[in-house]
Amino acid sequence: MMKTYTAFAQDMWLATGTRDEVATALRAMPEMERASDLLVFDDEDGRQIDFDLRETPPVEEAPRPRGRPSLGVVAREVTLLPRHWDWLGEQPGGASAALRRLIDAARKAEGDGPARRNAAYRFLTAIAGDRPNYEEAIRALYADDRPRFEALSEGWPSAVRRHAIGLAWADNRKTDTAP
Repeated sequence: MMKTYTAFAQDMWLATGTRDEVATALRAMPEMERASDLLVFDDEDGRQIDFDLRETPPVEEAPRPRGRPSLGVVAREVTLLPRHWDWLGEQPGGASAALRRLIDAARKAEGDGPARRNAAYRFLTAIAGDRPNYEEAIRALYADDRPRFEALSEGWPSAVRRHAIGLAWADNRKTDTAP
């Protein structure tokens, strides 16, 4: 799945797309009076990010090294009790494989709802934190109460409201794609 970003100028939706697509759209805009009026969000986690809008020549990518780092494997320390290490050592594929299976099973059981709600929360905190009913709307968001969220955010700018709904209830984004 391709990573996407969404740009807003104050409360108006400007663009959604890849980093290059959004950066191109932002470069085509007239300069804004205040840079703080232009906000760009990562659609995956809802975090506000900065784009470098200066034109730069394409950089040739270095060849990827072989081995696990090129597969995205990250080594970190895990502290467990001896009985946990014993159990992990008895599992097929060893400790790392067992931990990956446990995490995948937990994520599957949990679904992606919490991650989507967190993304919507981050987006709303940056762009709508001073809106009426913000705190109650966040409570509705985390209660997975879309009708209440929609009622509480009714008076907000439609682009902000629709983008938050698209982030939080991603299964409905097909009908609410354009903020």
